[in-house]
Amino acid sequence: CGLDQNANIEKAVQQIESAAQQGADLVCLQELFASRYPCQSEDHLRFDLAEPIPGPTSDRIAAAARDHQVVVIGSFFERRASGLYHNTAVVFDVDGSEAGRYRKMHVPDDPLYYEKFYFTPGDLGFVSIPTSKGDLGVCICWDQWFPEAARLTALSGAEILFYPTAIGWVPAEKDEYGESQCSAWETMMRSHAIANGVFVAAANRVGHEDALEFWGQSFICDPNGNILVKAEQDQEKTLLASCNLAQIDAVRTHWPFLRDRRIDAYDGLRKRFLDNQ
Repeated sequence: CGLDQNANIEKAVQQIESAAQQGADLVCLQELFASRYPCQSEDHLRFDLAEPIPGPTSDRIAAAARDHQVVVIGSFFERRASGLYHNTAVVFDVDGSEAGRYRKMHVPDDPLYYEKFYFTPGDLGFVSIPTSKGDLGVCICWDQWFPEAARLTALSGAEILFYPTAIGWVPAEKDEYGESQCSAWETMMRSHAIANGVFVAAANRVGHEDALEFWGQSFICDPNGNILVKAEQDQEKTLLASCNLAQIDAVRTHWPFLRDRRIDAYDGLRKRFLDNQ
């Protein structure tokens, strides 16, 4: 993403068109695609990037969904009210209507990822969004590390979990930890696919923006955790994969994790920490 917000939006629209021409039914954009990643510092001026939904940017993506007859997932800096902002994903159906939205629930506060300064945690819960192309679940970036989020989204009926993402290397850490961080990121989401018997698609940013180098490597995997397609670390790429939704039932009957869950024994998950003293 570049400094020109209008150019970023137009580029996204062009990529939606290109994906549709290649046969895509569902298109997911990267996290906060309309601008450079805004949370590398705490800067009140960056609240000016936020818009209401519906608003100019979401309307443009809705129109692209309608014009090209595809379902589109867009991630937006939402201005809900004065002083109230969210990191929000909206799913637009093939007619351009809003099928549903999700507000990021887990909001990080780490070096160069100062999102708690900007975003209020979501209040819509973990949901499945019905569309003409299937039932979709959307979580956003930091959400992808939490198995509870994936589980609840899958239990709500989602067949594909989408993760619009902006994750990259803090410069001082890349040489020592970079490979391990990327591996952990991919492994975590592949585990969500296996544990829940769903497809998973992660759409990450790529390239250098200020101090961050985003590591790309977007991918799509099947309910067995097999990588279907994967992008490069340092190049833009539109990934396409065929997801046979009938595979979900086949996998879940062979690996019946949902059947064998001990829902009577999980009360501790509602506690911050199990302290017996």
